[in-house]
Amino acid sequence: MIEYADKPFSDNDSLRVLNPYVRGWFEKNFNELTPPQKYAFKLISEEKNILITAPTGSGKTLSAFLSIISRLFDNSINGELGDGIYCIYVSPLKALNNDIRKNLELPLNAIYDSIVKEKGTKILKENIRKVTLGVRTGDTTQKERHQMLLKPPNILVTTPESLAILLNSQKFVEHLRRVKYVIIDELHELANNKRGVHLSLSIERLRHVAGGDLTMVGLGATLHPLDEAAKFLVGYKGDKPRDCIVIDASWSKKFDVVAISPVNDLINTSSKKTEDMMYNELDKIIKKSKATLIFTNTRSGTERVVFNLKNRFGYGEDIAAHHGSLSRESRLEVEELLKKGSLKCAVSSTSLELGVDIGSIENVVQLGSPKSVTRAVQRFGRAGHSFRSVARGEMIVLNRDDLVECAIMLDAALKRHLDSFMVPQNALDVLSQHIVGMSLEEKWDVDKAFDLVRGAYPYHALQKEDFIYLINYLAGSYVGLESRHVYGKIWYDEKENTFGKRGRYTKVIYMLNLGTIPDEVAVNVFTTGNRWIGNIEEEFLTRLKPGDVFTLGGRLYRFEYARGMKCYVADATASSPTIPPWFSEQLPLSYELAIEIGRFRKLMAEEVGKCIRRSGSKLILKKRALPKKIKDILDALPIDRKARAAIFGYFAEQLLFAGAAPNNELVLVECTRDIASEKNCIVFHSLFGRRVNDALSRVFAMLLGEQLDMDIGIMVNDNGFVLSIEDGVVVSRETISNLFDDVKSGSMTTMLKRNIRKTELMKRRFRHVAARSFMILRNYKGYKITVGRQQVNSQLILNAAEEIDPNFPIIKEAYREIFNDVMDLPRAENIVSMIKKGEMKYKVIETPFPSPFAHSMITFGHADVVLMKERQKYLQSLHKLVLERIRNGGLNETE
Repeated sequence: MIEYADKPFSDNDSLRVLNPYVRGWFEKNFNELTPPQKYAFKLISEEKNILITAPTGSGKTLSAFLSIISRLFDNSINGELGDGIYCIYVSPLKALNNDIRKNLELPLNAIYDSIVKEKGTKILKENIRKVTLGVRTGDTTQKERHQMLLKPPNILVTTPESLAILLNSQKFVEHLRRVKYVIIDELHELANNKRGVHLSLSIERLRHVAGGDLTMVGLGATLHPLDEAAKFLVGYKGDKPRDCIVIDASWSKKFDVVAISPVNDLINTSSKKTEDMMYNELDKIIKKSKATLIFTNTRSGTERVVFNLKNRFGYGEDIAAHHGSLSRESRLEVEELLKKGSLKCAVSSTSLELGVDIGSIENVVQLGSPKSVTRAVQRFGRAGHSFRSVARGEMIVLNRDDLVECAIMLDAALKRHLDSFMVPQNALDVLSQHIVGMSLEEKWDVDKAFDLVRGAYPYHALQKEDFIYLINYLAGSYVGLESRHVYGKIWYDEKENTFGKRGRYTKVIYMLNLGTIPDEVAVNVFTTGNRWIGNIEEEFLTRLKPGDVFTLGGRLYRFEYARGMKCYVADATASSPTIPPWFSEQLPLSYELAIEIGRFRKLMAEEVGKCIRRSGSKLILKKRALPKKIKDILDALPIDRKARAAIFGYFAEQLLFAGAAPNNELVLVECTRDIASEKNCIVFHSLFGRRVNDALSRVFAMLLGEQLDMDIGIMVNDNGFVLSIEDGVVVSRETISNLFDDVKSGSMTTMLKRNIRKTELMKRRFRHVAARSFMILRNYKGYKITVGRQQVNSQLILNAAEEIDPNFPIIKEAYREIFNDVMDLPRAENIVSMIKKGEMKYKVIETPFPSPFAHSMITFGHADVVLMKERQKYLQSLHKLVLERIRNGGLNETE
């Protein structure tokens, strides 16, 4: 049963449960208990499962550890503390693990010293031992691993991957039989992906090894929904979640954040002046703060900002970049400098978003939208290191769509609304790994193994037939796969209903190929004439469809096809880009935030519409001054004066030009013409986030292509999608109506399967899933298999598996991952269902050129540093055409 903690315990009740030496250390070093500590100390001492959600600097780490440390010192004083692991702390970040070690060694040493001071020489006689701590990650040296095997620590700090390896280390697993406590940190970073799914199965296997239930403690700064997070933490027993008490102290820190526009006019100000004003704003913020942290969303953006700040304002070694492409040593150096207060400013893409200790940050700046309320709270929460501090920050916005998005995002954050996360369910590739791992431990009864697996929340609804199908695959029951060198990893006796280890190399294969993070490398780009141009990231390649246009080295290329790790393109000098090169880095807008923006659009359009009157065939703004109702709406948002004026102007122009604005209940379909490419196009204003629009756009494009018998170009972003059609082809309202009828009457899953089967997305994702399932190997007997060879092998295996069964478990998982993790098919299907029921409307308009709300979508492919000036000029020319049209009366009724 999931319960919520009600009233906190008194300080005295909380401290009373601690060992006197532990309590003495705490009272000496801290003046008061933080909100989560007022619950956690007592509940953990009672061995209750708890989930703590609280901001950075709120004492979460001590909340989790202090009662456990107290229990271990009790055991030590009683002479009952032996070698062996009693507590395991798991974090997704190796850097965070090193922080934890440093932060725990201080109290462990100080508490032991206080016992020594009081007991003196009696310590040896009474066998009072020091509570020990060890870190085991991929960076742990062989010597340290050997020492840990001989003398295991009482508290083990590790990562999900290292825990999975330890569970199959024949000698080390004996040290895990004493484990009583498991702490999972940064739960929000694990629960929504396959690393977390993998960990959840490791925890169930750890329960089996420890021979009893575990006390689970989960920590996170931004968790929603909390019930889902609690279920992920504790898992299921039978058909119900295990007991868990949720401590919600997530909003104990105050926020003082604002979205700002660096210029008065985001459209007509030159890109150079806008950039200059943005950097001037950054310089002012950095100078007035002791330490500033800037987030940019992309690694290239981080490098660009650091370069410009140094070049423009003479900053030296007191400003530094921090992102995933830098070496581990460089990142650690920046973190240490921040802790020491030696850096004036650090600029990061996403790498400093999580709870790595970086000392006291006074101010956080976010450049552009982070695309999620949860992510905004996480990032701004890095400011103000203590729980009584105020998290201060600015969000600097450079276009009108982002301005609306960021205003609603910060408003939602201040209202304590978070985006929800979703735990991947029934991931068959991750389950394959654990079935092989379990077979290495012992001979298993299938039903008992199935029950263990269903104890993990991501598998609580797993069907028995899927489990058996997977066992049959792993047992090598499908002869057709052996011709592709896919052999059995386990044996399975159907009569006895048991399975176990098969072959002497299975353990080597398991240990060398464990994990969920796929191998990815740069993909070489060639012209169809075989001339090398450069390279792109593989994740970017998965987003490309034949005909997509992108920039590389300052030139435009059209994607033709890919072979293995080679991408082939043709010159596209006469086209406009359809996808920016940083697209794979860009985080998608969350669905919940998209819906909130849609609600705001509806409210603003209704109020701005009241300011517009019709004069003959013209639409005219009644007065320039902001009406009180609109002023009140905008004044309630955390935005500056320039931002308020820009938002009002944006809505007024859209309504005066098009007579309608899309919202959460209205999909606006705009038949228009892209002036730059000189192509007719259909803009679907569907503000549901990129993941939903990815699914919708593919289905609409496929059906429209079948209707018109031509290839349809697609451009997708968070605010909607654009379908490009050939010159001379005009799409009528009747065609659009028929298109919606076809979408409503068909199965989106079936249509999407048809659409993506031959795409790079399916080819690459299948390779990832096949590698996790040990269908292809990344490492064989110590020899690394190149990604190119893996890709070729996976294609051959995919074809062979489809001949056995199109619904083969690994193929099924590849589609599940694409539909649920890459796209958001369930919500896309819900949108179509709402349209079918009339709960959501669609309206078709025809415009001679794109309406203001379409500008960001039409120019999306230009959103690259090389084309930024070109994009600004294009936006200005579109805006000029819009204003001319408005002066002439906007759209006529017949349009």
